[in-house]
Amino acid sequence: MALLLTFQASAFGQDEEKKKKKEPLTGTPVLWRDPGDISSRDLFLGAGGEAMKPDISNVTFLKDEVGGYSAGFRVRDAAGNTWVAKLGKEAQPETAASRFVWAVGYVTEIHYLFPCVHIKGAPDKKVERCEGKGFANVRFEARPKAYKRQGTVWSWTNNPFVGTKELRGLIVMMAFLNNWDLKDDNNKLVWVPGSDGGQGELHYILSDLGATFGKTGGFMSRSRNEPEDYVKSKFIEGVEGGRVKFAYSGKNSALFRDVTVEDAKWVGSLLSKLTDQQLTDAFRAANFTPEEVQMLVGAARARISQLVNLPGGAVAGTN
Repeated sequence: MALLLTFQASAFGQDEEKKKKKEPLTGTPVLWRDPGDISSRDLFLGAGGEAMKPDISNVTFLKDEVGGYSAGFRVRDAAGNTWVAKLGKEAQPETAASRFVWAVGYVTEIHYLFPCVHIKGAPDKKVERCEGKGFANVRFEARPKAYKRQGTVWSWTNNPFVGTKELRGLIVMMAFLNNWDLKDDNNKLVWVPGSDGGQGELHYILSDLGATFGKTGGFMSRSRNEPEDYVKSKFIEGVEGGRVKFAYSGKNSALFRDVTVEDAKWVGSLLSKLTDQQLTDAFRAANFTPEEVQMLVGAARARISQLVNLPGGAVAGTN
């Protein structure tokens, strides 16, 4: 069953696309919903499936995307759909990370990655290129016309889900992925229309998962998109007073202090339903090399086992 709370957004500020004021929107906040049969989820295509996959046979540059660590463009594909194309080192880990978050039931952005994309009219960027002056490893993030986005972010410590196992479970997922960039600026609200013509939903999304699959740490030691760092880094240090001690030293580390054994085992029970083929597909979708895929699958499976086998505590029930 979905974790849903009736809620009216107090202010949506400026529309991210048109920079015009919008009326407050009414929606049902959603962070997580029961994923059902996790073992049947397609981790190669991810949340958008085959139906939303972009047509990259003719991609046109619309404008630069400014802000953030990575270079990016707003583009239009051959089907006329708009996407945000992320370039550089964060594109691969974000593609894989979003699939893991979606696999266990959290609402996410819709991502696809292509090893080589030609973008007509795009300015030059200091990023990896591929044959025919294309851009290498481009992550496409959907911008469906019916969805509405806002510039205001949601806070890790002030949101409708504070105190729930679902929010604490998302924090566990961030440790699982070694996401060291847990700042509120990366958390976005996306309004999704209801299928029955109702008020729709407000999706609480982690919109930037690029600082993953490396190691956490200080400014000089942390990394992203470094499979060897991910494999070598420690995940769980132990249990103390019924709370899990994670080997996490990134931003907002205080979030991890209240994660119980039950919370962690709940997430582990969800992740444990993923097959080795699904783990492989998540990393294949991000165009990691076969050697990197093998390395990452082994590390992910080991982390899942650590969660499942934590001492004490029953698996938390679903609300």
